[in-house]
Amino acid sequence: MTVAPPNYLYPDLPSGLNHHRIPIIEATPNSVKGFGWLVENPAACKLEITRWPAQGWRPVDTDSGDEGGTTEGIFSSEWKGGILYGSNEAVGGHYILGYSEDPTIASEQKISVPNKILLWHANYHPDGGQLFFPIDKRPFLVPVALPGDDIRPENFICFLCDGTQGLYIHANIWHEGVFAIHGKQRFLDRQGAVHARVSVDFAREFNCLLEIPLDSISG
Repeated sequence: MTVAPPNYLYPDLPSGLNHHRIPIIEATPNSVKGFGWLVENPAACKLEITRWPAQGWRPVDTDSGDEGGTTEGIFSSEWKGGILYGSNEAVGGHYILGYSEDPTIASEQKISVPNKILLWHANYHPDGGQLFFPIDKRPFLVPVALPGDDIRPENFICFLCDGTQGLYIHANIWHEGVFAIHGKQRFLDRQGAVHARVSVDFAREFNCLLEIPLDSISG
């Protein structure tokens, strides 16, 4: 079955969507276990690259199939009015990551401090891990869920990182980039060069948006 990829800049979301609030959890070495780890020095962080899967009963040779390498660049997360945009130089990606109000009325012209993020989409990369390291040393958010294609909104949590460390996530971890709490924030992004992507569209699959409350967070 061939499925068209999401239109990240023009998602054309339906109106009247429910909001599913997800918990915010402080990112610590213990809390991120299973999802990845915190990173002090990006130069010392080696990415895991997934070996190409065998097509039949003959295995892929153990000295091959994981040589696609990595790519890196600046990932920018920027609020423009009520819309949160993302830009990933590593893979040439440009996205609407989320909204501060119903997508049907959200506007770049609305001048206000966002009090929530409404997330419409998430994905994972089966080909390798991914590192987000803050260039601008401010707190940031990363919504995540553990692997599995039978994903549901209630499986998601959101890590609050204090801005002094980066976050590395394993292959197959559901996520949607890194989120600035307000304004614009830049990150070093390093990920597998194959950049395979598996998506979930919360609006169309579950008639909802994931809600990340910002009221109690200072950025």
